[in-house]
Amino acid sequence: MNIHAKAKGARKLFEGPIVKRAVVDAFRKLDPRHQFRNPVMFVVEVGSLATTALFFHALAGEGEAPAGFILAISLWLWFTVLFANFAEAMAEGRGKAQADALRGARKDTPAKKLDEARRGATVATVSSMSLRRGDIVLIEAGDDVPCDGEIVEGVASVNEAAITGESAPVIRESGGDRSAVVAGTRVLSDWIIVRVAADPGETFLDRMISMVEGAKRQKTPNEIALNILLAALTIIFLLATVTLLPFSLFSVKAAGSGQPVTITVLVALLVCLIPTTIGGLLSAIGIAGMDRMIQANVIATSGRAVEAAGDVDVLLLDKTGTITLGNRQATALHPAPNVTERDLADAAQLSSLADETPEGRSIVVLAKERFDIRERNVREMGATFVPFTAQTRMSGVDVAGRELRKGASDAIAAYVKAKGGSFPEAVQASVQQVAKRGGTPLVVAEGAKVVGVVELKDIVKGGIKERFAELRRMGIKTVMITGDNPLTAAAISAEAGVDDFLAEATPEAKLKLIREHQAGGRLVAMTGDGTNDAPALAQADVAVAMSSGTQAAKEAGNMVDLDSNPTKLIEIVEIGKQMLMTRGALTTFSIANDIAKYFAIIPAAFAVTYPQLDRLNVMRLATPASAIMSAVVFNALIIVFLIPLALRGIAYKPIGAGALLRRNLVVYGAGGVLVPFVGIKLIDVLLVALHLT
Repeated sequence: MNIHAKAKGARKLFEGPIVKRAVVDAFRKLDPRHQFRNPVMFVVEVGSLATTALFFHALAGEGEAPAGFILAISLWLWFTVLFANFAEAMAEGRGKAQADALRGARKDTPAKKLDEARRGATVATVSSMSLRRGDIVLIEAGDDVPCDGEIVEGVASVNEAAITGESAPVIRESGGDRSAVVAGTRVLSDWIIVRVAADPGETFLDRMISMVEGAKRQKTPNEIALNILLAALTIIFLLATVTLLPFSLFSVKAAGSGQPVTITVLVALLVCLIPTTIGGLLSAIGIAGMDRMIQANVIATSGRAVEAAGDVDVLLLDKTGTITLGNRQATALHPAPNVTERDLADAAQLSSLADETPEGRSIVVLAKERFDIRERNVREMGATFVPFTAQTRMSGVDVAGRELRKGASDAIAAYVKAKGGSFPEAVQASVQQVAKRGGTPLVVAEGAKVVGVVELKDIVKGGIKERFAELRRMGIKTVMITGDNPLTAAAISAEAGVDDFLAEATPEAKLKLIREHQAGGRLVAMTGDGTNDAPALAQADVAVAMSSGTQAAKEAGNMVDLDSNPTKLIEIVEIGKQMLMTRGALTTFSIANDIAKYFAIIPAAFAVTYPQLDRLNVMRLATPASAIMSAVVFNALIIVFLIPLALRGIAYKPIGAGALLRRNLVVYGAGGVLVPFVGIKLIDVLLVALHLT
């Protein structure tokens, strides 16, 4: 089953089942124990209860204002709370829909438990739910993988579509960075022996379910700080509002005329003064940020990781597969003295006919394209191929009395010297020039004679330089990590447009580099898939482990990329930035939004006590009652109109912090001031036209 094909249905902004569940959850969240966690909306709910009580008091004939007016205020205060609850429930519902799809993939499957880690050991068929960490299981072709674990023996083709959504099978084998398997996938060929890495309830699938359920997330540090600020503003306005009643009573008594302000009006004033807009949407913004990570096929262990991605200053990127395509290609031929380029192409192609590596195939293709050398039947030629080994560091072919070899320059130099030949200085110069350009020199020899150099080059991915330029405009430094020598690393980094590089990188060097940047107050992000990456992943602020990587890497990271795409780190940073930009924009709008409400409700609230305040009625609202009602209605409806923006996020643009601040002030600051003036006035006109005040 393809989880992500199912989950894509939940990615529509307002899908029927999610909306229905959100409506129900919005009423459930009226529970004061839930509202207490959001101080702003808790105050609104208390105000709703107070005005409801005042309404029933008015029905008894002793109301401070007409019962209809109090009821209308009370209902719109309740709507304000419900709309905020609905926004949060919608964000949670998208995660719950994906969690339900994941639960459908979790099933109890038979497992072939072994008494020891070897083929031919005693097999006992047990339930996958009975497996414990450290158990050994055999998984053969056609079997579902019953557990998360590490392959200790064997190699197999595995269909991981249930987890990643990709239909192409992948190879998993023991002893490398591709040794991890995940419960819910299926072995298509061969067999593997796996050591169980997690107890039931602690598998990768179980962790995914808990991660995508927004209701279970923890608030991020910035979100907590903003909540504290909103709570402080709420307390300040609450204290200010409470003092207005005795002050109003005193003023009426001293003047001997007018009427004191009512509690209903004071409650309405308080709700309009406190930052209800951002208070109602803040939780939804955070949950939606995690949901966008899920849509990108990235599982974040917490909202803190998503938020940290938005604050990243330094990006550490592996060269191979991230900046370059990962497969070196033959791009040029540099013949030795007295050797033609065609002769070099002929020898290089012959030595590569049995080489199934991408490099070997590219040499064959280069010879065909340059000199039309093709149609060689190696069987008829009676060729004997010499495979590459770590000891010789070269490969080749013996054919028709010719001994052709290709490999690293020092390996070929030793080979020809052993044959009684010499390594020409011109060839050595070609080797150095290729290395300076960032390529890999592959030397070809025939017996004791060096034929020339084949230049292999890492192909930089198209568009990657432009992406790095965008990151630079955002103030993010990019660092390429590679095992290449400094000359090669410098050439590739210059071509790709990265800011810096770390050559001949070791696990210790990566860890040291991260700590140096963090000591300078920077937040560091990196990707990794191997056990040797685990220390650096654990140290990084944003650590993205590949789903195809080792268990150690996934446990060290705070995000897991289900697509195992190293370039996803750039997209993750963009999603984190978008979440922070959305929160900042809506906070700016919410605070600016209150300015217009002051001009609407303060003159209306005290018009009966201080008629002179009518001069502040710049919107020329019809009556004090319609002014108060219009402000309360607008205060509730603006939350509804902003829900899509909170869930979808504002459009991402790669700009720096200063430019972003100016943009927020112009678009959301000015907009937050102007929109309420227009909205409140329109509602006032409508209320008067319908004779509702």
